Amino acid sequence: MASEIYSRQILPLQDKIFRFSRRLLSSEVAAKDTTQDVLLKLWKLRKQLRDIKNIEAYTMTITKNLCYDLLKSKHSRTLEFVHNNYTKPGSCLDSEIEARDEASIVLKLINELPEQQRAIIQLRDIEQFSNQEIEEIMGLNSTSVRVALSRARKKIMNELKKTSAYGIQ
Repeated sequence: MASEIYSRQILPLQDKIFRFSRRLLSSEVAAKDTTQDVLLKLWKLRKQLRDIKNIEAYTMTITKNLCYDLLKSKHSRTLEFVHNNYTKPGSCLDSEIEARDEASIVLKLINELPEQQRAIIQLRDIEQFSNQEIEEIMGLNSTSVRVALSRARKKIMNELKKTSAYGIQ
């Protein structure tokens, strides 16, 4: 029964775990390792999973904590930084290039945010978690989540406006 819960509820979260790890660690290799570590940890805890109310939030909390531990460790200085370009389908080559450039700029701006804001914007805007789930994952109150999300979005918007106003990309 415990392995069925793991298969049904944990394994489908593998991609979310990876994306969240990737955003926090800025390294595909480290994110893959962290994803495997999270899955292994949850496998060892599989008998206790039925007692957890929100397994997805619990999983993302474990992921966050492992990523923060890695960032604090001595090995964090050796992480490989790789930029991942997201593309949006466009009607012509120019619009595709512009969309890719804009996405690249947004990703760069997200990566420049403070750790907490970067994690919250990843969870809310990319992973589509509710504010209440983010509160559980991050261990914050609702006001802190809303304020951090608002500040992160505002900073990204202001920087995007500066970039477009000056034509710098």
